[in-house]
Amino acid sequence: MSVTTDRTAWIEGGCTVCPHPPAKVHRAWHLVLLGPPGVGKGTQAELLAQTLGACPLSTGEVFRAARHHPVAPGSAMAAAQAQMQRGELVTDETVLDLVRERTRCLHCSGGFMLDGFPRTLAQATALDALLARESLTLDAVISYDLPAAQLIARLSGRRVCPKCKAVFHVTAHPPRAAGVCDQCGTALVQRPDDNATAVAVRLDAYAAATAPLAQHYRAQGLLVPIVADGEPARIFSRTLEALAARSVPV
Repeated sequence: MSVTTDRTAWIEGGCTVCPHPPAKVHRAWHLVLLGPPGVGKGTQAELLAQTLGACPLSTGEVFRAARHHPVAPGSAMAAAQAQMQRGELVTDETVLDLVRERTRCLHCSGGFMLDGFPRTLAQATALDALLARESLTLDAVISYDLPAAQLIARLSGRRVCPKCKAVFHVTAHPPRAAGVCDQCGTALVQRPDDNATAVAVRLDAYAAATAPLAQHYRAQGLLVPIVADGEPARIFSRTLEALAARSVPV
């Protein structure tokens, strides 16, 4: 599964224009996607993009791409890189500046799905103001939820190939030979932040940061909670059903 949406403008920012604009859609969706690590939000973003045409805009993708793209001095990305190099968390203001530098993506004719932003109540409030200034409104905030025990099992069972980056799971998607990559034969490893203790800490931090965020969007009537248990196709069906139940044509 792979999204073919061109996100050049989102990754590079500034005055960059996507060389392959999206196909015309009957409606441009404006969504925010929420969900803890391991919930499968990325897979659902791909499915939604293929069905709705909305472009998935991940701040994490921008940060990762910045390692391989030139960064303009004085840009929000340059500030974010400096903060990360010092071992600091990227500040709310810097993340917001990064999105501000890419407002043309919020006006994309195919629509957008913000993933990874907002992460805090302060960011959500700032996004409200930014969208109002751009004369844009959100259609829904989709929150994928799963009990912590299931998330810990998902992430702590993950194994990756350090050579070709293939991903496996000890029970859900095991390699043919235990501990060995199917694709290149390299010994699989567990990422340091995928051990059960580290995962629990990450989930606690996520819950603490996003509880006020969920309440913020619930108060606006935008929050659409989705149980993220089961196969991706079933979770996707729940998502479309929930959007339709809000009298928002899909």
